[in-house]
Amino acid sequence: MTTPALLPLSGRRIPTLAPGASSFPHHRATLRLSEKFILLLILSAFITLCFGAFFFLPDNSKHKRFDLALEDVLIPHIDSNKEGKQPGGQIIHGQSGHDEHRHREDEENLRSKIRADHEQVLEEAKEKLRKSREELRAEIQTEKSKVAQDMKKKDSSQPLPPVPMPKLVGINDGDPGDPEVKEKRDKIREMMKHAWGSYRQYGWGYNELKPLAKKGHSTNIFGNSQLGATIVDALDTLYMMGLHSEFKDGQEWIEQNLDFSVNAEVSVFEVNIRFIGGLLAAYYLSGQEVFKLKAVQLAEKLLPAFNTPTGIPWAMVNLKSGVGRNWGWASAGSSILAEFGTLHMEFVHLTYLTGNPTYYQKVMRIRKLLAKMDRPNGLYPNYLNPRTGRWGQHHTSVGGLGDSFYEYLLKAWLLSDKTDIEARKTYDEAIEAIERHLIRKSSGGLTFIGEWKTGHLERKMGHLTCFAGGMFALGADGSPNDKAGHYLQLGAEIAHTCHESYDRTVLKLGPEAFKFDSGLEAIAVRQNEKYYILRPEVIETYWYMWRFTHDPKYRQWGWEAAQAIDKYCRVSGGFSGVKDVYSSNPTYDDVQQSFFLAETLKYLYLLFSSDDLLPLENWVFNTEAHPLPVLHLGNLTLPGSNALQ
Repeated sequence: MTTPALLPLSGRRIPTLAPGASSFPHHRATLRLSEKFILLLILSAFITLCFGAFFFLPDNSKHKRFDLALEDVLIPHIDSNKEGKQPGGQIIHGQSGHDEHRHREDEENLRSKIRADHEQVLEEAKEKLRKSREELRAEIQTEKSKVAQDMKKKDSSQPLPPVPMPKLVGINDGDPGDPEVKEKRDKIREMMKHAWGSYRQYGWGYNELKPLAKKGHSTNIFGNSQLGATIVDALDTLYMMGLHSEFKDGQEWIEQNLDFSVNAEVSVFEVNIRFIGGLLAAYYLSGQEVFKLKAVQLAEKLLPAFNTPTGIPWAMVNLKSGVGRNWGWASAGSSILAEFGTLHMEFVHLTYLTGNPTYYQKVMRIRKLLAKMDRPNGLYPNYLNPRTGRWGQHHTSVGGLGDSFYEYLLKAWLLSDKTDIEARKTYDEAIEAIERHLIRKSSGGLTFIGEWKTGHLERKMGHLTCFAGGMFALGADGSPNDKAGHYLQLGAEIAHTCHESYDRTVLKLGPEAFKFDSGLEAIAVRQNEKYYILRPEVIETYWYMWRFTHDPKYRQWGWEAAQAIDKYCRVSGGFSGVKDVYSSNPTYDDVQQSFFLAETLKYLYLLFSSDDLLPLENWVFNTEAHPLPVLHLGNLTLPGSNALQ
């Protein structure tokens, strides 16, 4: 059964739409804001005229009703005063005439005030109707800006508690020394400037860019709102490349425009890795408080997604209402392993920065639930029902739907300064089961990672799965039974296989998925698996393998990929994915993904930089390549870490 077309886009973890498939969010048919405003003014003026006629046309019955209303509501003791009584009932002679005269004056004053107010409203309405549409739009925008500023003041009025900044090492420079390598690094920097500059010119404020159409673009993972995903995703890449003017532009947009109190249904997973991860990384690199505050504001909007019987979050949540639900295509309403299993790094840092244990408790509840569950063949299925706590269909993958769950087990251990032993043990057990059931060698000697479906192994590997080479290398140190060398070698074999998937295409760019079957080796068979959408996973593995081995072939392979991207994906309005890597004349998908700036170009830049730029002893990269510092907490525990013991 083919996967339904409507899937969330991601830099990794979830299979994406084939090029050409519709991914636009649903919109309600509505009048434009200015037209609605004009209609409202006309209606207001009509009601005002009717109301004025009710009071001021010479109709005795209306006046009588109005007089009675005044007596009953505004002057409740008028009857007793006409009788010359005080409220207690005592008659005071000679006072009733005076009170009646004062009562008439009060009525007249009230009528005059109402008449003046109505005349003012009518005049304002006429003035509005005389204005042009552009003037009305300008007024509306001014009011919106004022509300946004008021909200910003309200948010900033509750500063977060001060916490010690983790030790930050290697946040800039990284000069490789070798002039030839530096020249390649400068080329990657130029590609970043082209991608960012095109977005800045044609798609500013939109989530992503259509580089051929030269306009903004968005997908269903961001709901129907323009949240500037590319801006947030690219910030740390800009900073580490020394593009500080561009970084400042992004910061100013975030300060003035990034608002999470919108009626938009978003992917919890995607906004966590792209927005919370991106904002936290920007905060740690630059020290600018606005990024930390925005990250916490968004995190609070995601918390209602965890309101399920099991604590396993919904895939999507409405940022305004807090209502959550799962993707309709996901195994009988299940949540997805790679989504609810890819929150730990960001949520641990949120608890560290805020002192609020809630974030840590949410992710630890997920871990504890999974620890109690049976796993078929020791494998984690990709689907879990958040209501019942039971697995969905038994489909296991280290590619889309499963991948970053395993990545975050390892990185939880690294982030804790290797004190989270439970996370490391869970990772080791999962990798052992994966190696036993999913990893095979092809007849041509290529090591690949297949997918377990309904009791048998599918001999197909996705581009997303290629990240695993870097993961095996990153986790080699600390492996049980002195298997560090084995896992470093396994990482090298996966890197070689994924390079072959690139090298066997016309464009020297890798397909979305490739098979090892019927004599085929690392080649895509189906047309809807031949596309390349600027994905980073292969280059990510090259970088990790370079850091751990310094084998020059990884820089060579990375340069080949960079040249192919620049040759076949670059257009005047940015960079676009291509629909067929086996065609010498490919068509474009016309999307510049935000993860291209966040991941692909970042990993290429790091590949041609020295190891002292973001050293792995001090930084752990989230699954969107946003670097977060290791928390050297020693024997200290995070707030609330014992709450679920």
